[in-house]
Amino acid sequence: MINVLYEDNHIIVVEKKINVPICEDDSHDLDMLTMIKQYLKEKYNKPGNVYLGLVHRLDRPVGGIVVFAKTSKAASRLSEQVRKKDLQKKYYAVIIGDIQNEGILKDKLLKDSKTNIVKVDEKGKESELKYKVIAKKEGMSLVDINLITGRSHQIRVQFSSRGCPLYGDNKYNKDAKPGEQIALFAYELSLTHPVTKEKITFKLDKPSRYPFNIF
Repeated sequence: MINVLYEDNHIIVVEKKINVPICEDDSHDLDMLTMIKQYLKEKYNKPGNVYLGLVHRLDRPVGGIVVFAKTSKAASRLSEQVRKKDLQKKYYAVIIGDIQNEGILKDKLLKDSKTNIVKVDEKGKESELKYKVIAKKEGMSLVDINLITGRSHQIRVQFSSRGCPLYGDNKYNKDAKPGEQIALFAYELSLTHPVTKEKITFKLDKPSRYPFNIF
């Protein structure tokens, strides 16, 4: 069942569940793009292929809000917002270790296309985020993150490189245990509607699962 937060003739905003890929990957597990196309096909009794434009992504283990375009015009205009950093995303994360109560993290991040590992490297792309600690408990901090640039694995790498990895991050937290779920959630998305030009914001509550639920 897809949790649809908003839908009109131009866009559809949904909650991506954890461990569901945005689009088809090597696992060939059912992905969000396929699921939403099927939802639209059934809801509107559409014959043939359904158009659905992928505008931005969330890592497979990360849940939260995602917008898809229902027309090529909407896809083009939303993609332009992504390029201009006008499409704004906020996240909740639980990090391990001690970190300043708020700050701006700036790095150059480089992705190895063979290993899919991202690292801080002078040859990389400029990456920036703002964060604020909401609460601290049991050696962990609940952090509110405003993502300025949307690089692959950006939040995970920027905190990990400062000795404060995300809870349950099996890729960038050497102490994460197998089976733990990464504590990262895209809780807010703000955009300008591609047709009406209205500024709209969508929000979800923080997850009720551990470790979010201790705060």
